[in-house]
Amino acid sequence: MRQATRLFRYQTQGPGFTMITRDLDAWIREVGAREGLLSLLCRHTSASLTIQENADPDVRVDLAAAFDRLAPRDAHYVHHLEGPDDMPAHIRTVLSGATLSIPVMAERMALGTWQGVYLWEHRDAPHRREIAAHLSYE
Repeated sequence: MRQATRLFRYQTQGPGFTMITRDLDAWIREVGAREGLLSLLCRHTSASLTIQENADPDVRVDLAAAFDRLAPRDAHYVHHLEGPDDMPAHIRTVLSGATLSIPVMAERMALGTWQGVYLWEHRDAPHRREIAAHLSYE
């Protein structure tokens, strides 16, 4: 079993989804991994990782709207030192998750036809985000 690691960096544009599927697949091919397991960690507490629909962007619009209802910015949170969008961002990260584990098969992530891997920014302003990747492979 071999291993590889990499730190991916992304500049977000504020709230929304950044597709990272192509970057991950390119790295898997570059490493030469035929089969294995890819583990990802978003190194932040106000952004998350998700596997979601990659065909119809309305799905991501509806997800963002649902999270706006689950963790509204105008609620009366105790934690507010970094602004009104910070605590809702923490809640959204807890709900959506900061890690993913994805099998690798035939030099690609074993995603379904309509699935993509996304970095999901929950803060209102643009941020520089890091995703730590670990690949165990043959």
